[in-house]
Amino acid sequence: MENSLLNFSYETASRFWSPEQPWIVLAGCIIWFALRKTLPQGSQYVLKQTLAFFILSLLGELASAIMDVIGWHSVAAGFFEFSLLTVGIALIRFSGLLLFRVMMPSLGVATPRILEDLTVIVAYCAWGVIRLRYAGLDLSHIVATSAVITAIVAFAMQDTLGNILGGLAIHLDHSVEIGDWVVMEGVSGRVIDIRWRYTKIATRNGEKVVMPNSFLMKNKFSVVGIYGNKNDAWRRWIWFNVDFEHPPHRVMDVVERVVKEAEIANVAHDPAPQVVVMEFGAGFARYALRYWLTDPQFDDSTDSEVRAHVFYALERAGMNLAIPQEVRHIVKENESHEHLLASREQQRRMEALIGVELFKELSQEELRTLAGHLIHAPFTRGDVITRQGTSADWLYILISGDADVWLESNQERKLLTTLHAGAVFGEMGLMTGEPRRATVIARTDVDCYSLGKSGLNAILQARPSVAEEISRILSSREGELEKARQALDISAHAQRKPSHESLLGRIQAFFKLPG
Repeated sequence: MENSLLNFSYETASRFWSPEQPWIVLAGCIIWFALRKTLPQGSQYVLKQTLAFFILSLLGELASAIMDVIGWHSVAAGFFEFSLLTVGIALIRFSGLLLFRVMMPSLGVATPRILEDLTVIVAYCAWGVIRLRYAGLDLSHIVATSAVITAIVAFAMQDTLGNILGGLAIHLDHSVEIGDWVVMEGVSGRVIDIRWRYTKIATRNGEKVVMPNSFLMKNKFSVVGIYGNKNDAWRRWIWFNVDFEHPPHRVMDVVERVVKEAEIANVAHDPAPQVVVMEFGAGFARYALRYWLTDPQFDDSTDSEVRAHVFYALERAGMNLAIPQEVRHIVKENESHEHLLASREQQRRMEALIGVELFKELSQEELRTLAGHLIHAPFTRGDVITRQGTSADWLYILISGDADVWLESNQERKLLTTLHAGAVFGEMGLMTGEPRRATVIARTDVDCYSLGKSGLNAILQARPSVAEEISRILSSREGELEKARQALDISAHAQRKPSHESLLGRIQAFFKLPG
């Protein structure tokens, strides 16, 4: 019994361990070890699959040797040929990984994945033909003598051939490359892989769309962004309508200026945004704001942000977006209703003015006069409310929202403070006409009232003594501002605190008041 078992093991080993078998196993182990150390992490899963396939193929050869010893010669021969075929396929796959994913990149040669796939597939087919020929089956005679089979195979593989040829064409003409942002019917996303059969696109919805290469060759698509190209931009169009009562050049100037000055993420400053009149409709002019988007994956969110800036800019300028005349609502309002609305707005303005320290010496009647000169000025997040160095003879009263105050010096910008509801800024511009000393940018959506020189002029002319108290308050606030500047170490902005007398003189000169 023991001798028969030894004989069985010896016969099995001799049939399995043929003269070429050590070289096959050695080649597989060497290539696998080299790949395990050098293959990129993203390809390790493929290496594990190929190793498992290689081991199973060797076990198949061992099984065929056992069947041959048992006496199942015909079954063993067929199983051996199949196992030898799969061993060769595994070695070809190992070699393909070593050549295209290790050796070529180390030489600085970037090869498309489709070239690797096609090379490996051709090697598979060649190896299959060789093994079938050694097994006694010559496919060349069968294919050459059977036109019907050839036609059937060609017809059945036309879609596959179309995808392969499409993939080759894409790589040869570089119409699409990995990293490009593409837009086609129903799909918008970044190309993450191009294979012999398909192109894979990652969308913003977390989807991976598998697009056959033949579809890309037959249909139109747009490449709107090249990955890693900082100079690449995509021009976007924002449409809006404004009533005819507003001159087109004023509308274009208002919208262009706010988008250029606002700090909106992914909006290019060069080329600059541009507004054009596209057509005239029923009671309105149709405009298009054209801006350049620096990152195509944020198209919808950036469009939304730009539309918000356009909306608030038009509202501040007293230009409402037009609506089609056929859907306008006409509300019949009596005088009492109109009086109620006006009273509520007047009360809101009075509450805003009462909280301003600058006007604490004004009477109720004078405050009511000022309230009539307030102008509603809403801003959206990122809007520049005032720009350092520009001349402006009005102040702002912050009703709601937050705004950041920035001081600019030597091409650097430092955050001075954040203003909240109830804050007032721009007093020196209102009282003396001097340029803005800081830049104020809306951190959130902001609601303001603005008060210009003309609104305060009548009160100062009637009661010049008010100017003296205002100058005292301004002098005190200038001292506080100077301390904040020194705390930030902004020496370029350090100025001697203006005296009460010098401020009073500047106010009197600005408003032409008697000295």
